[in-house]
Amino acid sequence: MSNKVVLAFSGGLDTSFCVKYLKHDKNLEVHSAIVNTGGFSEEELKAVEQKAYDLGVTSHITLEETKAYYEKIIKYLIFGNVLKNNTYPLSVSAERIYQAIALIEYAKKVDAKYIAHGSTGAGNDQVRFDLVFQLLAPEMEIITPIRDLQLSRKDEIEYLAKHGVDVDWKKAQYSINKGLWGTSVGGAETLTSDKALPSEAYPSQLKEENPQVVTIEFEKGEPVGLNGVKSSPVEVIQKLEALANTYAIGRDVHVGDTIIGIKGRVGFEAAAASIIIKAHHTLEKHTLSKWQLHWKEQMGSWYGMFIHEAQYFDPVMRNIEAFLTDTQETVTGTVFVELLPYRFTVQGIESKHDLMKSGFGDYGEMNNKWTGDDVKGFTKIMANSMKIFKHVNG
Repeated sequence: MSNKVVLAFSGGLDTSFCVKYLKHDKNLEVHSAIVNTGGFSEEELKAVEQKAYDLGVTSHITLEETKAYYEKIIKYLIFGNVLKNNTYPLSVSAERIYQAIALIEYAKKVDAKYIAHGSTGAGNDQVRFDLVFQLLAPEMEIITPIRDLQLSRKDEIEYLAKHGVDVDWKKAQYSINKGLWGTSVGGAETLTSDKALPSEAYPSQLKEENPQVVTIEFEKGEPVGLNGVKSSPVEVIQKLEALANTYAIGRDVHVGDTIIGIKGRVGFEAAAASIIIKAHHTLEKHTLSKWQLHWKEQMGSWYGMFIHEAQYFDPVMRNIEAFLTDTQETVTGTVFVELLPYRFTVQGIESKHDLMKSGFGDYGEMNNKWTGDDVKGFTKIMANSMKIFKHVNG
């Protein structure tokens, strides 16, 4: 009988504990896997691999899913201008879905009997991983040591020390999750309602203070160029992230409702996501109709909620994706964004689809395609329903 377990491994405290626990306490053959959804450099991935082997795994693999992650999820988050509670670009929520898919496919490939992850029992990720695993491999047993043993970070550090693994407590105080669409930061302060994360808790620090203007090119809603250089959407996101991180842009704290019903608070750093969503939305304001914008706002909100709640496989998601894609036909143009320390401003756009350049009139200045008498009559008819209600009801 197979005693193989595939462990979702990030190299952090929780998954480091899981390696030792699964190997020594559960007597399992541990095969670790990290799913790269765009948050790691080659050097970082090599360091994670070395750490896995140092901890005693039988094998380790990097599953490269950045491009697929963009195509299957991030693209629609951009189309929908998705910000959970008008704040959070779903930096971690979205990537967990795709990481879970890649992990379960790999576990099947190596004929593992078990699959494990390091989620706690008090967060969203446990549901996201479990749900995808159950849907795609119901025959595989899921092991969740941190959740099942109800361990604190201090407990994990003490356990690892007993097994000869030293942990830097200063680094271990914060849980960092990096991905293409942003980095989440959790720690002691985010467990409170009043304390702010210290500046040093964020991965990127302020290095550039001189403002600069960047241009982002969109084609049918997708970011395809930065500062006049065309490239793939993934490369645009990564280059913009590296540039904007020097200004420490994209820091915030999200407060929201978890899947399990409690309120949660998490810090995040998402420079590229924050800028691209705002730039894309501004371009849409110029190129879409009033009702397109209205219904997109509803559908984008629903799409983000379903991603957050791990409902990616519900068929309605494909319907919403089709709708969002169809709305992007005219969302092509260039957006000008100024980068400054800790913030950015969208200066304006250029687009051949700009509805401000219709020639019908200039807002507050000149009307070219109607007369003052036209407006008088229009206003009178427009008021009829309100006049009738007041006439009937007093």
